[in-house]
Amino acid sequence: MLNNIRIKQTTKEIILNINIQAKNTEIIEELQEKLPKLKDFYKNSNVPMRVTGKLFTEIERKMIEKMIHEEIDIEVKFDEPSDLLGLHAIKKTFEVETEISETKYVYNSIRSGTKEEYVGSLVVCGDVNSGAEVVAGGNIIILGTLRGVAHSGANGNNKAIIAANTIETTQIRISNLVKEILEKEERCPIFGIKNDIIELLEN
Repeated sequence: MLNNIRIKQTTKEIILNINIQAKNTEIIEELQEKLPKLKDFYKNSNVPMRVTGKLFTEIERKMIEKMIHEEIDIEVKFDEPSDLLGLHAIKKTFEVETEISETKYVYNSIRSGTKEEYVGSLVVCGDVNSGAEVVAGGNIIILGTLRGVAHSGANGNNKAIIAANTIETTQIRISNLVKEILEKEERCPIFGIKNDIIELLEN
């Protein structure tokens, strides 16, 4: 039985907390199972439903919203990167050169369930394990393997990059953009924003 979606009820909303490592096929399967059960609750309530925990592309959001509306006619909200990461809201993107920036060094691997944040750039002298998060206003450099969540330029900086020795995660984030990683990238990949999308840069 899948357990990638945890449901929480508050006085103001129903929260669907989705595991950041969950695959879209797993999320769809679990929504098909759990939404009919929520239908009974909404016979006597009209509080909005909020989807949190994992960032989705616009297409994915529309797909999930459609699935919910097929069962329940209710307002659906999605958390933005700033909501999930506890940073100031990204109201607009901007470009600031990141070749020279304040840098924090982390001299160990980042364990599952741990979040490392810094307003400048972050260098991790180890791995970022599955279930861990690294968030930076500038660049993110990982000397080991990225298996968790990495979000560079988290305050909206489109000049930020993400680089690692190897990347084995499902998605990365730069500024307000998300890129799905469909297969293992070449050794020492460097990602940045080009033409308003996250692309592998030449190195």
